[in-house]
Amino acid sequence: MKQENTVTPNGGFLMLALVFILLALAAIAFVFKVIAVGIVLIVISFFILPGFFINNPNESTLLVLFGEYKGSAKQDGFFWVNPFFTKSKISLRARNLDSQPIKVNDKLGNPIMIGIVLVWRVQDTFKAAFEVNNYDSFVKIQSEAAIRKLAGTYPYDNFDDEQAEISLRSGNEEIHLELMNELTERLSIAGIEVMEARISNLAYAQEIAGAMLQRQQATAIVAARTKIVEGAVGMVDLALKALSEKQIIELDDDKKAAMVSNLMVVLCSDKAANPVINTGTLNN
Repeated sequence: MKQENTVTPNGGFLMLALVFILLALAAIAFVFKVIAVGIVLIVISFFILPGFFINNPNESTLLVLFGEYKGSAKQDGFFWVNPFFTKSKISLRARNLDSQPIKVNDKLGNPIMIGIVLVWRVQDTFKAAFEVNNYDSFVKIQSEAAIRKLAGTYPYDNFDDEQAEISLRSGNEEIHLELMNELTERLSIAGIEVMEARISNLAYAQEIAGAMLQRQQATAIVAARTKIVEGAVGMVDLALKALSEKQIIELDDDKKAAMVSNLMVVLCSDKAANPVINTGTLNN
């Protein structure tokens, strides 16, 4: 299989000067009525003209002679090559692909919407031009395939898969590295360099978004309540130990149970407690 061959063509200014000289000589030939010589000089001048081309910075020109690849000119400037060369331009500049979110299934089968931002550029002009039919379309299609594979490898989050250490929602650099590796492998056939790839959009699909939001809210409430209960138990234990150590009041088991019950209600309630002042004895 052929590889990219970088070539440096001849400078174009010398040949341009030659064209002007030939045209001047043709004009002189017509003045002196040497018509045949003048016509020949003009034909040669017009034959030379198709060989000129300009390369802008970060631009490459592929040179093909009768179907045979001869090389890629990547140096910027004004050049001249064999007029029979077929010349085609390929940009070497970095490009962005902001993919529209697509609906896919994650590892657990949940429908999600996911999109990526891809920064890429052509690295091998031969592969980009001749290994694939259209490298722009190839990048878009393979990026979508990479998204689908990545989404099917990891769960959206670890609510349903508690054993999952990495999820699409919290994977961060690990997920981005996996996405870059997958894209690099897929796009290498077209000579594409993947400069950066990141998830730009991630959400549950509309049909399950409401249910998943309720589940996340319930999970957050349960987690918060768990912390509140743990803190309340610690505070009650601390209060009972302090009362006992300082011998402020002697409490039997029934009074301790009542006190613990009251403290737990006050500490764990989601509303402010309304105090009740006992004006009688402790037993009333």
